[in-house]
Amino acid sequence: MEKIKLEIAGIPAVLYGKRSRRVYLYVHGKNGSAAEAARFARTACPAGWQVLAVDLPEHGTRKNSPEKLVPWVVTRELQAVYARMHPVWKHIRVYGVSIGAWFAMQALQTQKPEKALLVSPIVDMEKLILALMQQAGVTEEQLHAAGEIPTDFGETLSWPYLCWVREHPLHWKVPTQVLYADTDPLTGHTAMEQFRQQTGAHLTILEGGEHWFHTETQLAALQSWESCHL
Repeated sequence: MEKIKLEIAGIPAVLYGKRSRRVYLYVHGKNGSAAEAARFARTACPAGWQVLAVDLPEHGTRKNSPEKLVPWVVTRELQAVYARMHPVWKHIRVYGVSIGAWFAMQALQTQKPEKALLVSPIVDMEKLILALMQQAGVTEEQLHAAGEIPTDFGETLSWPYLCWVREHPLHWKVPTQVLYADTDPLTGHTAMEQFRQQTGAHLTILEGGEHWFHTETQLAALQSWESCHL
């Protein structure tokens, strides 16, 4: 499988597969990188697709980047990448994982890619943040006053982040396939069902799955789902 390291809109990226007019923009989740897209590329490239994967801020080759993994930075970057992709590829689709799926939807909801494949997507960021605040025993008043509050479970709560989320409601109308684990702790069944109804997305639920698909059984189910919906 061909693999080229490059920069697109000034952002480090990896392009997998032989030259084609069809491409997937791969957006990884937290603790991921562009390199992880190689697994998906092994399915997509033989079917005639290329896969373009970018490193998000603070991840992969950008681990020590000055840019931060916040929506007002990431959405701007993904929009810039997508704009550079348009003259090169006639058919552009999106593959998003976890928070990467939410970033992709926020960035590209007005760009109308052909299709999206979303794995364990975050679909209601406000609800997730409020749940994390409750878990940490932090009120909105406290967060507003402090700006940022670190937590014992490794997440830093941010008032500007919460405000941005509230100011940018998601309006996603792209044909979408979702693979969702029934035990996903970050997105509850109610939030996922609301997303399905609002967007028309087709939902596949993996019984006994986890937010992070990593076991042999989970990865086999993931690959089968990808093959069916390319």
